Amino acid sequence: MQEKPAGSSPPLNATETVPRRRLSRLQSRVALGVIIFLLAFGVRVLTWHDTRLEVGKVQTAVVADYQRVAQLLRQGGVSSFFSRSSPLADLNNLGHPPGYSFLLAVIYSFKQSDMAVQFVQITADAFSTVLIFLIVSELLPASAGAVAGLLAALSPQLAWNSVLLLPDSISVLPILLAIFLLTRAARLPRLLTFVIVGALIGVSCWLRANAMLMSMLIAATVALLTTAPRRWQFALAVICGTLLIVLPLTIRNAIVFHRFIPLSLGAGQTFLEGIADYDKQGRFGIPATDMGIMKQEAEIYQRPDYYGMLFNPDGAERERARLSRGLAIVRAHPFWFAGVMAKRASSMLRLERARLIATDPPVSHSIAVIDRVTPTWSAMPNDLLAKGRILSPQAQTSLAFDTCCWLGLMGDSSHYGDQFSFPIDGVKKNVDYVLIIPFDITSGRMRISVKGSDGSTYSTTIVEAPEVLPTSYPLQHAVLPFVPRNSGQVQIFFSNEAPSRPNPIIKITEARLYELGPSRFLWTRYPRLLIHAVQKIFLTAVILPLAIVGLLILIFRKQRAALVVLGVVPVYFFFVQSLVHTEYRYVIAVTYFLFAFAGVAIGCGFDFVAQKLTARVGAPTSR
Repeated sequence: MQEKPAGSSPPLNATETVPRRRLSRLQSRVALGVIIFLLAFGVRVLTWHDTRLEVGKVQTAVVADYQRVAQLLRQGGVSSFFSRSSPLADLNNLGHPPGYSFLLAVIYSFKQSDMAVQFVQITADAFSTVLIFLIVSELLPASAGAVAGLLAALSPQLAWNSVLLLPDSISVLPILLAIFLLTRAARLPRLLTFVIVGALIGVSCWLRANAMLMSMLIAATVALLTTAPRRWQFALAVICGTLLIVLPLTIRNAIVFHRFIPLSLGAGQTFLEGIADYDKQGRFGIPATDMGIMKQEAEIYQRPDYYGMLFNPDGAERERARLSRGLAIVRAHPFWFAGVMAKRASSMLRLERARLIATDPPVSHSIAVIDRVTPTWSAMPNDLLAKGRILSPQAQTSLAFDTCCWLGLMGDSSHYGDQFSFPIDGVKKNVDYVLIIPFDITSGRMRISVKGSDGSTYSTTIVEAPEVLPTSYPLQHAVLPFVPRNSGQVQIFFSNEAPSRPNPIIKITEARLYELGPSRFLWTRYPRLLIHAVQKIFLTAVILPLAIVGLLILIFRKQRAALVVLGVVPVYFFFVQSLVHTEYRYVIAVTYFLFAFAGVAIGCGFDFVAQKLTARVGAPTSR
């Protein structure tokens, strides 16, 4: 073979190879990102369709607070937020940062609808799944990023939280965007990029206060990922970026309330309630609920006006007292509290038991029309008792008469278990129905379910007695929309649902069934079946071992940058959020990075199999 003369220029196609590869890689990444976004959006829309009648029952008091502040902002304008005479100048409005209320106010100015808010959150959450794909793809092979993005897109846990009228899901978006910019800036460090990273953490703080100290850890991460001599300037830029966003809120609080309140109140309350969660014997005498804390403070300080309000009057002083009380317990029992933190941190690695996409489409007609529709079936309490069945030997039923006729049911002492059922005959296949059961529950918690003849659950709802029973309150209604798979009979079940007190007690009056019309969107059964089957793998027992394998792969391969970037958010929540009361919705960001590590394990497995197959196909055959 003739050698190429020294100094000769390479062929034209060789010079174009690198740009073409980069363009091809970019096109592939864009295509994957679009697929992940559309899949995530579709899964969340189906989740919304399944749960749109239920989400209003989740954290109703908290949701009402956010909506009330949003309406005050719309009525008074942004200027009212900085006014001492505005209704917003009430310490009870500082239970949460105001960012989500601002977002609601903006959305309500276009359309006063919870559905509009949910679809904004669904879109944002779908974009978050694309971001975790991009973050992993920046650090590792695209296969690992694609799997991480697909896991996030299909996750029933993330889909469920995206449709709740709460800021937990949407507050993760700026955090993920900050981490994505961090991965880019680690290779091409620019001061402005690091300022934006910090500013995005500040935006998240306006939505939820959980990330308040995260910029400190990210600044330390920047110092590890960048080289001298400007590493400390870059780290400081992250902190300055956060302060640029957070300080205006701190200054506003100082002007309006004359107190140093960085973001919001509530740290002392959650600190105490978090201690009470793990103090099963009640050694420290701390109530585990908001109502309990308010009642105790009213008694301790001889201030009846403290009962019913967490932060007004004297909210800042009460918060400091709560923090001091909690810290005194920590100092006296440091090893016990360290164990509490470890348990909380480990709980963040467990996936929430979330509802999977239903295999059958839910009711598509509006249930608001029942006021104009005649019931197709109804039964008085005496009829229900005559046709019903007691399913537990310890359950008891009775009839009572006062202002109306009641069927009383007292469940047994079990945590779970069916107590009573009654049938409804004559339902039609693929027709929308809604069952209305007026009830009064005075003790415990129960689940009411509609089940088909094959045992499948068509609809279910949980009813619970209020923590403090008022002297009088309006009759409640269990609303159970469902679409029967088969014509014939359905069964209505009353079951215990982990009641706080044994033997839950409920009274029901006339039950009514309304026929709304033929069900629509039946074609969605096919994608629903597929998604439902895939979502069954979203268990801690499946995802956590994969994430641990992915972590070990990065350690053994000495992927330092990937370990630092993918670990910074989980480590922050493990050590900071574990200090206070923790719920799954507070730590949704950890789930994204759990999927990232799982994506590493699955992606490496795919790559290994692909290499083996390629080698086998390319190997010369023996003659």
